[in-house]
Amino acid sequence: MNNNESQSKKDEEKATAAKEEQLTQQNEQQDELFEQAEGQDDIDLEKAAEEAYEADAEQQAAAAAEALPLNAAGPVSDAPKAGGGKGWMIVSAVLAVALVIVLIKPPFGSTGGAVASVNGQDIPQSKLYDALVDAGGPSTLNNLITEELIQQEADAAGVKVTDDEVTAEIDKIKASFETPEQFTSTLSQYGMTEESLTRDTKFQLTVSKILEPKTDVTDEEISQYFEANKDTFTETPTTVRASHILVATQEEADAILAQLKGGADFAAIAKEKSTDTASAANGGDLDFFKKADMDPAFGEAAFTLKVGELSGVVQSSFGFHIIKKTDEKLGTYPTLDEKKEEIRKTLVAQEAGGLSEAWLTEIREKAKITNTMPTPTPAPAADTGAVQ
Repeated sequence: MNNNESQSKKDEEKATAAKEEQLTQQNEQQDELFEQAEGQDDIDLEKAAEEAYEADAEQQAAAAAEALPLNAAGPVSDAPKAGGGKGWMIVSAVLAVALVIVLIKPPFGSTGGAVASVNGQDIPQSKLYDALVDAGGPSTLNNLITEELIQQEADAAGVKVTDDEVTAEIDKIKASFETPEQFTSTLSQYGMTEESLTRDTKFQLTVSKILEPKTDVTDEEISQYFEANKDTFTETPTTVRASHILVATQEEADAILAQLKGGADFAAIAKEKSTDTASAANGGDLDFFKKADMDPAFGEAAFTLKVGELSGVVQSSFGFHIIKKTDEKLGTYPTLDEKKEEIRKTLVAQEAGGLSEAWLTEIREKAKITNTMPTPTPAPAADTGAVQ
């Protein structure tokens, strides 16, 4: 693998990690809401399951077979995510569990036939149903309760989230990724699709709108946020164009640098001696790049140089470089007025997230919730083989 390919792979991994962290932060509010749902009394499962079935039975049935294995061994709150949190709010696998329960057996109704046979021994639908309830029933039901409670609060407050608002949020998330493939890959890592992300985003926007009247974001806070995060608001990032010669040792690099200072042609030496064969063929030219696209040491050196200036020997994770900066395009930055509303929405969402825990506790305490779900059968204790 040449230097460009190695660097590209490394940069893509860094970009993906950064985007995963962003998606994780986007869902911290949902995690807090779910933590409050644990251990509470539940609503009538039959009613909740029937509503889920009637709303989207055909679509969710198709997703169930693929999504169910992701969390079949336990509640969705145990699913991993970047940073070690509890995972996405109301992910596809959770709703798939609820739907599969409805499809294979009417809640608490009559049992059907066998769903499988092993050496002539039938496995009945009722056994599959009981296993699904034990595996994810309580968590799935708590998710449905949370969703229903918040929807009732939204209806009471006259809060509605439009499709255009959801689309705008999804577009912002997509824009934070370098390529559509990175966006799709990151969703796949969490067992999600764009459809489930859209549903979760609508839920998040609903919570933020409900709690927005309780927040208090000042112009001073908006200004402080803008100044602290100005680089992230770059409309067009600064890019530079540079050429380089890459060799394996410090001694080789020192010798080449001496030649260049003595008047040797940079492009000719790059073609002859650079181990980055891709750029060597072009006289070491790397074209325009952003600072974040490169190895940190290389990027820092290239962006520090003046146009036409030659660097000293720069060591990176790929070896030893001599860099010549050949061009630069300065980035453009928006004004505070242009970003004020965007920042206000960000800060409101952050404050709403901080208020959501106490708010959910409050609405649950006021709600009349009943539970008719059977208690899951405890797993038998493991046999340690110890002699009594």
